[in-house]
Amino acid sequence: MPGTLRQVRLGLLLLGALTWAASVAAQPPDYPPTPSRPVMEELHGETIVDPYRWLEDGNDAEVQAWTTEQNRLTRRLLDRFEDQRAQLKKQLRELHAVNVCSAPKIFGDRFFFLKRNGLQNRAVLYVREGSLTAEPRVVLDPNEFSADGTVSLDWWYPSPDGALLAYGKSTGGSEMSTLYLRDVKTGANLDLVIPHTRHAALAWDADGGGFTYTRYPAPGTVPAGDEHYYRHIYYHKLGLVVNGSDWNDDPKIWGAGQPKEVPAEVSNSSDNRYQFLSVSFGYARNDLYVRKMGTPDFRPVAVGLNGLFDADALGERLFIHTNHEAPRYRIVVADVSGSAPENWQDVIPEQNGVIHDFALADGKLVVHVMENAYSRLLIYESDGKLIKEIELPTLGSVRDINGRPDRSELFFRFESFAHPPVVFHYDLREHTMNVLDRMAVDADLEQYETRQVWFNSQDGTRVPMFVTHKKGLELDGRNPAILHGYGGFNISLKPTFERDCLPWLDHGGVWAVANIRGGGEFGQDWHLAGRLEKKQNCFDDFIAAAEKLIADGYTSPERLGAVGGSNGGLLTGAMLVQRPDLFRAVVCAVPLLDMIRYHKFALARFWIPEYGTAEDPEQFKFLHAYSPYHHVTAGVAYPAALFLTAAGDSRVDPLHARKMAARMQSATVSDSPILLWVESQAGHANAAKPLSKYIDDQVDLWTFFMWQLGVFDQAAQTQPASTMPVMLNEARNEQDRRQMHR
Repeated sequence: MPGTLRQVRLGLLLLGALTWAASVAAQPPDYPPTPSRPVMEELHGETIVDPYRWLEDGNDAEVQAWTTEQNRLTRRLLDRFEDQRAQLKKQLRELHAVNVCSAPKIFGDRFFFLKRNGLQNRAVLYVREGSLTAEPRVVLDPNEFSADGTVSLDWWYPSPDGALLAYGKSTGGSEMSTLYLRDVKTGANLDLVIPHTRHAALAWDADGGGFTYTRYPAPGTVPAGDEHYYRHIYYHKLGLVVNGSDWNDDPKIWGAGQPKEVPAEVSNSSDNRYQFLSVSFGYARNDLYVRKMGTPDFRPVAVGLNGLFDADALGERLFIHTNHEAPRYRIVVADVSGSAPENWQDVIPEQNGVIHDFALADGKLVVHVMENAYSRLLIYESDGKLIKEIELPTLGSVRDINGRPDRSELFFRFESFAHPPVVFHYDLREHTMNVLDRMAVDADLEQYETRQVWFNSQDGTRVPMFVTHKKGLELDGRNPAILHGYGGFNISLKPTFERDCLPWLDHGGVWAVANIRGGGEFGQDWHLAGRLEKKQNCFDDFIAAAEKLIADGYTSPERLGAVGGSNGGLLTGAMLVQRPDLFRAVVCAVPLLDMIRYHKFALARFWIPEYGTAEDPEQFKFLHAYSPYHHVTAGVAYPAALFLTAAGDSRVDPLHARKMAARMQSATVSDSPILLWVESQAGHANAAKPLSKYIDDQVDLWTFFMWQLGVFDQAAQTQPASTMPVMLNEARNEQDRRQMHR
């Protein structure tokens, strides 16, 4: 629908909201003063008015002072619930005071794994040498990087024999990694230090004598802002006595002459005989190249084709995992010396489920299939003959499948909503499975149940969601519920153990996860149906999920919340402006919200293939049609909102949360609070936070929801919560209401 017509219809809806709001005595919090300084510009024939552009510069002293006042307001309102917060923190600390372990990875005769014991701020990297029964030894303890845990281990790559370890660390959640090199046996760092290795991909030489890696340009060597781009491939040769030479001398292997928004990655085959180069053109297409270890040139495997490609090698055969001409993916075999796509042979054809990934172990193919958003794990001979399916504990998610082509060990992690993570060792010759490690949560998990519920979206598309709650929940429409979603970048929301939700469930709450379009749950078509000009499908799916929860009696608009982060923050931001009648409270974390200017900040140009850009007149139309920041309307009684962001976020600039909070505080006529929390010494990803800071964040999130959705005792509040605004006359046809938001 053209943006102007959509705005007219939305205006009619908001007029109804304004009429309702006139009968309510609005008593909003005393927000810090926020000057409106409109900037007007013409874009493709449309006049865009931006009243809070001055809030974009996070380094400006006035913006910092304003942010400080916003943080003070948020703290003042959330910290009132002192007793409830103390109890929440106690529960969350107890839930996190358990061991968390990753599946082992084999390098030579060494088994590497991460494990966090108790309330350690960060997981420690261990190694077992010689066998799985050997005593584990610490290789790298990130808790020693800093006293407050704000320096993180971002990534790590052992050499093929496990003797050396390349790893990256960064400060304050910035993810701006610096590469270091460690001798695994002695635990001593070598002299090599390479900066600008954010999210590094690294592939070692077979003999450990050097490595190929990704690096970004140093600030000052490219125009300001472009240091987030030009992710190119370099080669570093270790010196005769292991210590490296100057990284500035490293030759560039790939990237010269390429557009800055085209990043590349490198990886080794599991037998370390080949290296792969993957060049990404967004999240729906990449080119793939291969070279034999020790040779200089990469040879094309899949170049210029539509689809995604990754591969491994067994002997002289390439096994290619791709959605090219197979939206739910297939695994094909090709000769490693060169084979045109028309000569590829299907070894695992496309099937009903999505072939999510695979591993080569003991000369076999171990294939992870995602069927209706949960995992299956199947073992095939290398010619595609099915051997057997590995029996999993319940419907859930498989992660971290690790093995080697010449060894019978297979390792993987499994979890589900009410099944804490377990690390399994599977013997591919004896077909036996043992538990290596499990998260021992002190909770009665039998009291919870999860259902997969299906519903129809606005256009009739069938969409599933997982709904978790305590057994025996009465479906009377009075339960507090939270709906979570993401819907983008081909990322799937699979069943995971959300221990942070247990206090919520124990208070009679409902936790729902919607597998909306834009993700990868049902393959390539599902992803493409939620990107670019079809992004509104994601929002429609989420709206339909909320309406399904209400229709089935799980909850009501007065007790329904929504939460999402990053692309999911865009999703929940859209809910605030498209369906303010449907939710009582919304948490919008590290969000994208100004979709007209998003591509101008941090590394967001990488996301143009997913969202589009306002620089393009046709793409501007659909971006402007849904951009949450541009659809905040004065006089609407908006739901309570908590915008969470971080000063060190180098992916999504905090400007989005600042501007949206300011605009909504000015616009709303509801007494439901619009709050902003900008965290210091933190970044985009929760994984980059120390556990102590993560728990504090969770306390804030659940405090907000329990306050706004009526879980906390109302007598404990010093300020009354508003009644959820009913935007439309109850007699209005439901289908008409949906159509207004198209």
